[in-house]
Amino acid sequence: MSLKKASLIIILILLIDQISKFYIKTNFALGDEIKVFEWFRILFVENEGMAWGAKIPGEYGKLLLTSFRLVAIVGIAYWLWDSVRKNGSKILIVAISMIFAGAFGNIIDSVFYGEIFNHSYNQVATFLPEEGGYGTLLHGKVVDMLYFPLWSGYLPEWIPFWGGQYFTFFEPVFNIADSAITTGVFLLLLFNKKAFPQEEKESGKKKTEAVY
Repeated sequence: MSLKKASLIIILILLIDQISKFYIKTNFALGDEIKVFEWFRILFVENEGMAWGAKIPGEYGKLLLTSFRLVAIVGIAYWLWDSVRKNGSKILIVAISMIFAGAFGNIIDSVFYGEIFNHSYNQVATFLPEEGGYGTLLHGKVVDMLYFPLWSGYLPEWIPFWGGQYFTFFEPVFNIADSAITTGVFLLLLFNKKAFPQEEKESGKKKTEAVY
């Protein structure tokens, strides 16, 4: 698979991701929700940290996280380029492209959104507001909106620790970029042998040589 085709996958994912985030940011206030189905809703939240809302504590936690993401995206870009150069399998290049696009999509939020949008608390944000954004460069928040509460209810009393508590499955709110990363990782795990055929062959050769 060529680098050109991989780039088209990345551009397509980035466009869908950023268009959806711009729409949510400029049409929803934080916490606004649209019920599409009982099990699927559009819910606007902002994530200041990592996956599942985790944060790096301290004054420079957000800066460290964004810096780490920038370093990581360079590594993923090299992995993609090297895989194409070595004629890696199609499934490998597609998976890396999706992971790269997803990571890059969330980096755009983290790097620029604090500068180009004002806050969304009890109001719909403005793009490029005259008074300036809600944060500074590298201190933006990631926009999430996809919510799938597949089941909600009280857990049976016999379940240890959580019995009797109200529980929602699936609780996290995520975005298109997160979906791309998850799908890419899932493809690598599910089609591991197809994604890394050369490694499998070389491993077999070494074992044969060791026997003789």
